[in-house]
Amino acid sequence: MEGLENLIKISQFYGKNPEMVIAGGGNTSYKNDENIWVKASGHALAIITEDGFAKLDRKKLGLISEKTYSADPFERERQIKDDLMDATITKDRRPSVETSMHDAIEYAYVVHLHPTKVNGLMCGNEVEKYLDELFGNQVVYIPYIDPGYVLFKEVEKQLAKFKAEKGKAAQIIFLQNHGIFVAADSIEEIETIYNDVFAKLNDALKEELPEEVLPIRDDIAEFVPAIRMMVSEEEIKTLKLRNNAVIAQFAKDAAAFDKVAKPFTPDLIVYCKSKYVFIEQTENVEVLLKEAKEKIAAFISTNGFAPKVILLKGIGLLAVGDHAAQCDTILDVYEDAMKISAYSESFGGQHFMTPEQIAFIDTWEVENYRRKIAAGTSVGRVQNKTIIVTGAAMGFGEGIARHLTEEGANIVVADINEEGGNKTAAELAAMKGNNRAIFVKTNVADMDSLANLMKETVATFGGLDVFVSNAGVLRAGGLDEMTPENFEFVTKINYNAYFYCTKVASKILKLQNAFKPDYYSDIIQINSKSGLKGSKKNFAYAGGKFGGIGLTQSFALELAPEKIKVNSVCPGNFYEGPLWSDPENGLFIQYLNAGKVPGAKTIDDVKQFYLDQVPLGKGCSPKDVVKGILYLIDQENETGQALPISGGQSMLH
Repeated sequence: MEGLENLIKISQFYGKNPEMVIAGGGNTSYKNDENIWVKASGHALAIITEDGFAKLDRKKLGLISEKTYSADPFERERQIKDDLMDATITKDRRPSVETSMHDAIEYAYVVHLHPTKVNGLMCGNEVEKYLDELFGNQVVYIPYIDPGYVLFKEVEKQLAKFKAEKGKAAQIIFLQNHGIFVAADSIEEIETIYNDVFAKLNDALKEELPEEVLPIRDDIAEFVPAIRMMVSEEEIKTLKLRNNAVIAQFAKDAAAFDKVAKPFTPDLIVYCKSKYVFIEQTENVEVLLKEAKEKIAAFISTNGFAPKVILLKGIGLLAVGDHAAQCDTILDVYEDAMKISAYSESFGGQHFMTPEQIAFIDTWEVENYRRKIAAGTSVGRVQNKTIIVTGAAMGFGEGIARHLTEEGANIVVADINEEGGNKTAAELAAMKGNNRAIFVKTNVADMDSLANLMKETVATFGGLDVFVSNAGVLRAGGLDEMTPENFEFVTKINYNAYFYCTKVASKILKLQNAFKPDYYSDIIQINSKSGLKGSKKNFAYAGGKFGGIGLTQSFALELAPEKIKVNSVCPGNFYEGPLWSDPENGLFIQYLNAGKVPGAKTIDDVKQFYLDQVPLGKGCSPKDVVKGILYLIDQENETGQALPISGGQSMLH
């Protein structure tokens, strides 16, 4: 159907523009004489398809306008929801609460958005004055009314009044502290009208906002993980820090914060709640943590929940989410509120929602449904835990990161291989879920590089739950072939770097435990069966792995008081991975050339030799290793262990 195809086209066009739509907000519709198709709850305009629209019977829908409902607002909204669903033909899709408004507008297409610049005007104290100057009497303006039936009836009344006075149906409706509706019989005219609206707004704005991204403070790993624990009462939260020129404008002092201290729009309440925390003493970490602890505790005591928005003076905007996807939404929505506040200066200053209006949105069933949709569901064994996997660009590390992503973890791909790391992180991030993945270029043998890894991890996820020390190298050869340079290289990556990684990771894990003493975290070294039994003509690798188990046991004893479990996983051979199978540098070709396997003439001979040594007759896969990792994370009474996953080839003594 052409009408529905055009609806999808115009919806995606505006939905992909963050200046028009934030967090999947706004809604669109198309109607003919019999039916209306309107965006269903839980669907984002940017990627909407036909399945994202609810189809309703307009005759049944029209009965809502004629009926008398309960005087109690919450009972009334429940009754209307039932009638709305009764008119819905696609029973598996919940239509937008604004469906009746869409139906009342006398044009085929309606596009309702919450553009930042429009809301700069709609959230200004002198909105009516500037509306008249910019648009004259050619638009309908609705002062703020609680969403739902009452708003619909007022819009219906004002549309009838406009038509009686002008002799034509209104095409533009402005809603105070809410947004704009634009209607037309073609999507081309919709675009023309919106372009005209923005041309007039741009002329009226006193200045454009800066777009500069600002650096994140280097010491955030010393306090953000502690704040993470302060806000994590039951489930561990995910945090994300953002800093740019707009945020800095409102984070410079308490007076600036006052201009974003209350909500402008219902969307802000839905995603960020209505109260926020400002941390003012940020020069000294100890003082910062003291103020944060006091203010967050007081916030939770007063409101019964943790803040979703924390603004740190001179540092940036910190989102507190149930998962990483929610953090992105909180940051986008609250930064949009900052832009609205700045734009409102051109229209008489900030006009916030009233306490009564805020209370209605906070308790309204429809908005609570939107919160539920936005929250998502938890399904994995490491859901929302933040896990660093070193050497995760390819091979075993990539497989470990992928399977942990499938189990719901936020993954930091830490690798020196920039091209491979970016590719792996992008693939993991594209997997369906509320978790996220990033790449941080990392040299595990360099302390400055590891410090940057911690900073980027904390900035993106707020802390750390599991550190998987997987990065490793192998240079095979006997005493005659092994050079001192190769021996030192293998030892530095396989042994020394495990110490370096544990040193930097444990600082964050200790800090978290200091502010939540019952919280367990993990450091897991990916060791090898060669760490349990010597390996002929492979002593550089085996020696480093033997030493790694010694480090594991020693670290476990030292870190146990902070409930940091330290364990090693000792896999068998991952024959399909590049470490073994790479045709130029893989172990099969190295072992063949080194003569490690007597009588072997081909790579297949070498591979069969190793398979024959495994009682279960199979190589070890990343999935096998992840099962061991998950066991160690789940187990709260297991530390200092070397867990063999080798098909029976190596066993504990």
